Amino acid sequence: MYKDRSLGIMGSGGSSRSDLLTGATDRKRINEALDKHLKKTLPKGSNPSTSTAKSHLPDQSETEDSEEGSDVSGSEEGGGDDDDTSWISWFCNLRGNEFFCEVDEDYVQDDFNLCGLSGQVPYYDYALDLILDVESSNSEMFTEEQNELVESAAEMLYGLIHVRYILTTKGMVAMLEKYKNYDFGRCPRVFCCGQSCLPVGQSDIPRSSTVKIYCPKCEDVYYPRSKYQDIDGAYFGTTFPHLFLMAYGNLKPQKATQSYVPKIFGFKVHSKQ
Repeated sequence: MYKDRSLGIMGSGGSSRSDLLTGATDRKRINEALDKHLKKTLPKGSNPSTSTAKSHLPDQSETEDSEEGSDVSGSEEGGGDDDDTSWISWFCNLRGNEFFCEVDEDYVQDDFNLCGLSGQVPYYDYALDLILDVESSNSEMFTEEQNELVESAAEMLYGLIHVRYILTTKGMVAMLEKYKNYDFGRCPRVFCCGQSCLPVGQSDIPRSSTVKIYCPKCEDVYYPRSKYQDIDGAYFGTTFPHLFLMAYGNLKPQKATQSYVPKIFGFKVHSKQ
């Protein structure tokens, strides 16, 4: 079962899931593991294909021979309250994942909403099972590396579902609460006076650039706080902040008009033409 696998991954024994993948270091480590695996298994110049991703994972008979006595345990002992927490809630409450809202499971279970994603995410079926807390017969027999690959694939899949969800009415309501609570941060520009920002991607292609924050007052983008700088910008996309401000036009602030004027001994510095 995936929840049990999460408890045993990396030899952590009975530690809780909230102790895993905390912060940017673990996210980078897992993504590196996925990249390394893809380079090994895919022909040079080819794109990751998930239609055959399951074939890279051992079937039950092979795993029983090679992984007997593995550290990865399926025991639920020591799970505590973690067993009552959905993967989506757990993931969104990890330190550094505060930008993400919780996607409704009904939305994730609708195949129409996932159209086209199976060709973008390695180990798609296993990743989807993990997100939906569905038991897998092979989960207890995965190696440590395979566990990390599925975890990384689940994060990528959730991000690609998330970018679609936040463009829906329910998704915007969830992001509205975060916007009002300044969860995405404030504009660092002095003359924006602490204006609340929105997350934005500079590309809709995964792994192209990291997430930035968009200020609706000065209409510019900035780097977020350091703990958010490893999040893929494609998980928020290029459309969200602008569609959000169209939907909630009353929240769009007046464009900033004041700007800094450089001076030397009180005299304005004129730039050379």
